[in-house]
Amino acid sequence: MDSAAIHQFEASRGRLASLAYRLLGSAADAEDAVQDTFLRWQTADRERVKVPEAWLTKAVTNLCLDRLRSAQARHERAAGAWLPEPLLQGDPMLGPADTFEQRESVSLAVLTLMERLSPVERAAYVLREAFAYPHAEIAGILDITESASQQHVHRARIRVTAERRGDEVDPASARRIVEEFLAAATSGRTDRLVALLTDDATAVSDGYGLARRLLRYKTHERVASYVRAGFKPTPAKRRLAGGSPAFHIALVNGSPAVLAVTDDRVVGAVAFEVSDGKVAYLLGIGAADRLARLNEAWRQHEPDAPVINAW
Repeated sequence: MDSAAIHQFEASRGRLASLAYRLLGSAADAEDAVQDTFLRWQTADRERVKVPEAWLTKAVTNLCLDRLRSAQARHERAAGAWLPEPLLQGDPMLGPADTFEQRESVSLAVLTLMERLSPVERAAYVLREAFAYPHAEIAGILDITESASQQHVHRARIRVTAERRGDEVDPASARRIVEEFLAAATSGRTDRLVALLTDDATAVSDGYGLARRLLRYKTHERVASYVRAGFKPTPAKRRLAGGSPAFHIALVNGSPAVLAVTDDRVVGAVAFEVSDGKVAYLLGIGAADRLARLNEAWRQHEPDAPVINAW
């Protein structure tokens, strides 16, 4: 492959990775899809490619759709064990992030909600909301009509908007809310937690990667009980964490989060979605494979002082 073709691909690599991550919800799978796109680009008849960016976008989108339709992906979703992979703020896969729609499309809550869309609906929604593609171009990428593109985006937007609970919160306010929540969670008083939750609060957890299915909790009383139990230190939890972790507050996929860190290794993350100054949604992730890329970023990150030094 000549250097010009490599340069054309590398100029699009970041955008392709961001698109693939939004479609798949997994950084590792997104990287694989981008690499497979590069392999296709190597063997393509590039003299017939009029617009390389459009060709590459279509290639990576179709590879992602194949993965979403695969038997393994369908099994994970049917088994109720799928969660998006969290990314530390500043990760290039989270871009573009100039508009509210772009930032929202990469939030953990919306990535989870998009699992309920069909693969084509998800692709149309992401291409439109996060990358502002016109419907005519989306139709060409997905091999559908322009009218079908409009319908897919409309249906997806309705479903995501109807179930989206969190608001966009400035970092200072988000940190204050999470600090209050963490103090309540470690106080032993469930009533303090309930006061910080919306009435319809929901929590989802992968059970530190030990549960076969995701654990789900609804109503603020059940969520408060789950959080209180989860943040109560025990010898078994410390063994699982590899010691007594410190708790840091960070931004993950644009949302405030509490990270449990042992020996510079993130061993657990709880991300928050906030609505009207209260916590509406919590996502707890402890499986090591889901935290792999976040850990890589954390080791190169200069964190703020922990809010709890040792748990």
